[in-house]
Amino acid sequence: MNDPELVAMFNQMNAGTLVDRMGIEFLEASPQRVVARMPVEGNTQPYGLLHGGASVVLAETVGSVGSALAAGPERAAVGLDINATHHRGVRSGFVTATATAISIGRTLASYDVVITDDEGRRVCTSRITCMLRDNPTKAK
Repeated sequence: MNDPELVAMFNQMNAGTLVDRMGIEFLEASPQRVVARMPVEGNTQPYGLLHGGASVVLAETVGSVGSALAAGPERAAVGLDINATHHRGVRSGFVTATATAISIGRTLASYDVVITDDEGRRVCTSRITCMLRDNPTKAK
């Protein structure tokens, strides 16, 4: 279930953050699936290719948002582990990340993240696991 209000909220709340600076835009958001895109321009390494670290930031962003939605408003999601395999270079256009829940439990949430280019070719595959815990701002 994709909620357009959630998508708008995530796009607005990231003003001034790394997500904003990298041009990441959310397209879908639910605990089971999060989709966002990012421009290649401005996120390249010296050879003119999409920086692998930019792909990891995009993967962590969509996985963390899915985890936060799974945790709910009274809990927080904190990154625990992420890995990435880079399959092909990209020089222009956008890349799109789709995070799909592998497992959502009481204390952990894991997501497969597939990043594709404008032609739908796989650029990067990532897996992220977040710990779901009591919201530290509400903890006593």
